Amino acid sequence: MTPMNITIIGDGAMATACSMILCSNGHRVTMWSPFADYLDKMNSDRVNTRYLKGYNLPHELVIEPDAALAFRECELIVAATPTQYIRTVWEPITAHIDPNAPIVSVAKGIENDTLLLPTQILDEVTDEVAHPLAALSGPSIASELASCLPATVCIASSDDALAKQLQAAFTTRSFRVYTHDDPLGVELAGATKNVIAIAAGILDGLKAGYNAKSSLLARGLAEIARLATAMNARTETFFGITGVGDLATTCFCPSGRNRSAGELFGKGKKLDEVTEQINGVVEGIATAKSVMALAEKHQVEMPITAAVHAVLFDGLDPIQAISTLMTRPPTAEKVG
Repeated sequence: MTPMNITIIGDGAMATACSMILCSNGHRVTMWSPFADYLDKMNSDRVNTRYLKGYNLPHELVIEPDAALAFRECELIVAATPTQYIRTVWEPITAHIDPNAPIVSVAKGIENDTLLLPTQILDEVTDEVAHPLAALSGPSIASELASCLPATVCIASSDDALAKQLQAAFTTRSFRVYTHDDPLGVELAGATKNVIAIAAGILDGLKAGYNAKSSLLARGLAEIARLATAMNARTETFFGITGVGDLATTCFCPSGRNRSAGELFGKGKKLDEVTEQINGVVEGIATAKSVMALAEKHQVEMPITAAVHAVLFDGLDPIQAISTLMTRPPTAEKVG
């Protein structure tokens, strides 16, 4: 496809991996974030030493701390800010953004105060202009993307032409992109799987075994699919790449922040200790609050999410949480 002028908002691991993918496809890529000092360091080091060590930034990548310059002639925006910070990052910069520029979000979470998903937040923040919106989601460990290891994801949008345009922009020999027409389900899957990944990490911390972990994935998938159905997303979305695929990766990847945070909880650490030890934002911690609020709103039973929430915020002992789940009344298995 014709090279585009693309601006990435964010300076984390996924923002960096996206810059590598897009630069490799010949696009003119600029990175901006509100942290000018760190952008200057990245520009001088040409490495993201905080979030993606060991990978040189593409020499074509422009790192620009001035928002007015970063969005000049921008034809596509990649939103890579953690969900709970999207609103505060975007509100000051909307005046610099071309109203015709599509926005593709790579964030995975649910805003606590509003219970909005990333593209819904962006739609609200940019309500004076009608930006075309899409979400990129799926199993996408940033270090593996930077190493050009094979990965598949989905671009989800209600605008099929936009989804196909973004598919062409991102697809490489090692990064296969499918289009998807259930953006609600895709974003819900990306958010809720982080809560289940914390539960998986808790099992790892307790050395509970693979039987327990595999069962957790299956039952975790069932309960997040129930929530999605209640919210009018499609159940089958959760049995594809952005659902079970991303869930499995997040629950088993040793370096994943959500699984790693859960492992620390399983080893007896408390919330403040966990957030201090993990490098970067653990999206599943905040998302657990939002998912519980959505479960209550839509009257959906989510016992695993409830147990994670109790461990994180109510001080429930992880061993007691497992005991509570294992001694629930016997029933028939239901999926979705």
